[in-house]
Amino acid sequence: MTEKIAPTEVAIDPLLAGRWSPRAISNKAVSREQLHSVLEAARWAPSSYNMQPWRFLTFDRNHDEAAFQKAFATLVPFNQGWNANVPVLICVLAKTLTPKGDVNRVAPYDAGAAGLSLTLQAHALGLVAHQMAGFDTNAFREAFSPPDDVEVIAMIALGHHGDPALLDEVLLERENAPRSRAPIGEIAFDGAWGKAFK
Repeated sequence: MTEKIAPTEVAIDPLLAGRWSPRAISNKAVSREQLHSVLEAARWAPSSYNMQPWRFLTFDRNHDEAAFQKAFATLVPFNQGWNANVPVLICVLAKTLTPKGDVNRVAPYDAGAAGLSLTLQAHALGLVAHQMAGFDTNAFREAFSPPDDVEVIAMIALGHHGDPALLDEVLLERENAPRSRAPIGEIAFDGAWGKAFK
């Protein structure tokens, strides 16, 4: 299943409505051009004062198997299970200090915007980009030694759509389940906290 359009309350752009997070990913290689393209999209994300605090560590098993395996080892067992064939992992990080040495409180927010840009570009290319929090950030830090002022935030599995029938029963059920979100009135308020947007 490569298409799973969101049942939105009002129309939104098809790129946004069509983006989802499948776990059925094939072992087909992601080209360096495709990887460069998703990173370029992330590079052009918006950021406070144009500080661009995001950083990305890429792990392409077809380019550097040893580095890929080190990153893969930091995933929680559940995520290792469905990422067994994934060709690329990308770690999202953020520089937490400004050039003056002050704390940049919006660095994770800006890195998230870059991560979303990356995932949308992947979707536009017909690729899967599945973002994950399920990995050991301390183990990742130990394995790859990012500077102390760089926060390790998330991991993204990047690849081509795979065959959902190869997933175990629990994951297949998740893969086929309808997409859902909380109603707009629970997440957007109109003029006062708790006053549902209508």
